[in-house]
Amino acid sequence: MQAGTTISLISLASLAGLAGCETAPSGEEVSRFAPQYESVETHLLDGDLVNFHVTMRGARGVEDVDRYAACAAAQYTLIRGYGFARHVRTNVDEEGGVWRGDAVYTISAALPRGLKTIDAEVVAADCAEQGIPMV
Repeated sequence: MQAGTTISLISLASLAGLAGCETAPSGEEVSRFAPQYESVETHLLDGDLVNFHVTMRGARGVEDVDRYAACAAAQYTLIRGYGFARHVRTNVDEEGGVWRGDAVYTISAALPRGLKTIDAEVVAADCAEQGIPMV
Protein backbone atom coordinates (compact mmCIF):
# COMPACT_ATOMS: atom_id res chain seq x y z
CA MET A 1 0.00 0.00 0.00
CA GLN A 2 1.31 3.47 -0.81
CA ALA A 3 1.74 6.18 1.80
CA GLY A 4 -1.00 8.36 0.26
CA THR A 5 -3.46 5.47 0.35
CA THR A 6 -2.63 4.75 3.99
CA ILE A 7 -3.27 8.38 4.97
CA SER A 8 -6.58 8.39 3.06
CA LEU A 9 -7.73 5.20 4.79
CA ILE A 10 -6.79 6.59 8.19
CA SER A 11 -8.72 9.79 7.42
CA LEU A 12 -11.76 7.80 6.31
CA ALA A 13 -11.60 5.65 9.43
CA SER A 14 -11.44 8.77 11.59
CA LEU A 15 -14.47 10.28 9.85
CA ALA A 16 -16.41 7.03 10.10
CA GLY A 17 -15.89 7.08 13.85
CA LEU A 18 -17.43 10.54 14.00
CA ALA A 19 -20.41 9.67 11.80
CA GLY A 20 -22.47 8.56 14.80
CA CYS A 21 -21.59 11.61 16.87
CA GLU A 22 -22.81 15.15 17.19
CA THR A 23 -21.78 18.08 19.30
CA ALA A 24 -23.96 19.12 22.22
CA PRO A 25 -24.50 22.83 23.02
CA SER A 26 -21.92 22.43 25.79
CA GLY A 27 -19.32 21.46 23.18
CA GLU A 28 -19.17 17.83 24.34
CA GLU A 29 -19.34 15.06 21.76
CA VAL A 30 -22.55 13.04 22.02
CA SER A 31 -23.18 9.70 20.28
CA ARG A 32 -26.39 9.31 18.29
CA PHE A 33 -28.43 6.16 18.72
CA ALA A 34 -28.12 4.28 15.42
CA PRO A 35 -29.32 0.71 15.98
CA GLN A 36 -29.23 -2.05 13.39
CA TYR A 37 -32.23 -4.30 13.77
CA GLU A 38 -31.08 -7.59 12.30
CA SER A 39 -33.73 -10.27 12.80
CA VAL A 40 -36.91 -11.42 14.49
CA GLU A 41 -37.92 -15.06 14.78
CA THR A 42 -41.25 -16.12 16.25
CA HIS A 43 -42.18 -19.50 17.67
CA LEU A 44 -45.67 -20.38 18.85
CA LEU A 45 -45.04 -22.36 22.02
CA ASP A 46 -48.53 -23.34 23.12
CA GLY A 47 -51.86 -21.76 22.20
CA ASP A 48 -51.40 -18.15 23.21
CA LEU A 49 -47.75 -18.35 24.37
CA VAL A 50 -45.25 -16.97 21.84
CA ASN A 51 -41.44 -16.85 21.90
CA PHE A 52 -39.58 -14.05 20.09
CA HIS A 53 -35.85 -14.16 19.31
CA VAL A 54 -34.50 -10.76 18.26
CA THR A 55 -31.00 -9.78 17.20
CA MET A 56 -29.63 -6.26 16.89
CA ARG A 57 -26.47 -4.19 16.98
CA GLY A 58 -25.97 -0.75 18.43
CA ALA A 59 -28.27 -1.20 21.42
CA ARG A 60 -27.63 1.19 24.30
CA GLY A 61 -28.60 -1.54 26.73
CA VAL A 62 -31.14 -4.16 27.70
CA GLU A 63 -34.03 -1.69 27.34
CA ASP A 64 -33.44 -1.32 23.58
CA VAL A 65 -33.53 -5.10 23.09
CA ASP A 66 -36.70 -5.32 25.24
CA ARG A 67 -38.30 -2.62 23.10
CA TYR A 68 -37.43 -4.44 19.86
CA ALA A 69 -39.01 -7.64 21.21
CA ALA A 70 -42.12 -5.73 22.35
CA CYS A 71 -42.50 -4.27 18.85
CA ALA A 72 -42.30 -7.75 17.36
CA ALA A 73 -44.83 -9.02 19.91
CA ALA A 74 -47.25 -6.17 19.17
CA GLN A 75 -47.21 -6.76 15.42
CA TYR A 76 -47.49 -10.53 15.81
CA THR A 77 -50.46 -10.05 18.14
CA LEU A 78 -52.22 -7.94 15.51
CA ILE A 79 -51.41 -10.41 12.72
CA ARG A 80 -53.02 -13.19 14.75
CA GLY A 81 -56.17 -11.08 15.17
CA TYR A 82 -55.69 -10.25 18.85
CA GLY A 83 -55.42 -6.88 20.57
CA PHE A 84 -53.28 -7.43 23.63
CA ALA A 85 -50.12 -9.11 24.86
CA ARG A 86 -48.61 -9.71 28.27
CA HIS A 87 -44.87 -9.86 28.80
CA VAL A 88 -43.79 -13.04 30.56
CA ARG A 89 -39.99 -12.74 30.46
CA THR A 90 -37.03 -11.55 28.41
CA ASN A 91 -33.46 -12.82 28.57
CA VAL A 92 -30.84 -10.60 26.95
CA ASP A 93 -27.29 -11.45 25.98
CA GLU A 94 -24.59 -9.29 24.38
CA GLU A 95 -21.44 -10.62 22.76
CA GLY A 96 -19.11 -8.72 20.46
CA GLY A 97 -21.59 -5.90 19.95
CA VAL A 98 -24.41 -8.27 18.93
CA TRP A 99 -27.40 -8.15 21.27
CA ARG A 100 -29.83 -11.07 21.40
CA GLY A 101 -33.16 -11.14 23.14
CA ASP A 102 -35.24 -14.19 23.96
CA ALA A 103 -38.69 -12.94 24.98
CA VAL A 104 -41.95 -14.71 25.78
CA TYR A 105 -45.39 -13.09 25.58
CA THR A 106 -48.95 -14.31 25.85
CA ILE A 107 -51.39 -12.89 23.31
CA SER A 108 -55.12 -12.41 23.85
CA ALA A 109 -58.24 -10.71 22.54
CA ALA A 110 -59.05 -9.11 25.91
CA LEU A 111 -56.75 -7.18 28.20
CA PRO A 112 -54.93 -9.86 30.22
CA ARG A 113 -54.32 -9.71 33.95
CA GLY A 114 -50.88 -8.60 35.03
CA LEU A 115 -48.69 -5.55 35.19
CA LYS A 116 -46.71 -5.88 31.96
CA THR A 117 -49.50 -5.76 29.40
CA ILE A 118 -49.40 -3.99 26.05
CA ASP A 119 -52.11 -2.68 23.77
CA ALA A 120 -50.83 -4.07 20.47
CA GLU A 121 -52.24 -1.28 18.27
CA VAL A 122 -50.73 1.48 20.41
CA VAL A 123 -47.33 -0.21 20.70
CA ALA A 124 -47.18 -1.10 16.99
CA ALA A 125 -48.01 2.48 16.02
CA ASP A 126 -45.28 3.82 18.31
CA CYS A 127 -42.77 1.32 16.95
CA ALA A 128 -43.56 2.37 13.39
CA GLU A 129 -43.14 6.02 14.37
CA GLN A 130 -39.78 5.25 16.03
CA GLY A 131 -38.59 3.25 12.99
CA ILE A 132 -38.36 -0.04 14.87
CA PRO A 133 -39.12 -2.93 12.50
CA MET A 134 -41.69 -5.52 13.41
CA VAL A 135 -42.58 -9.07 12.30
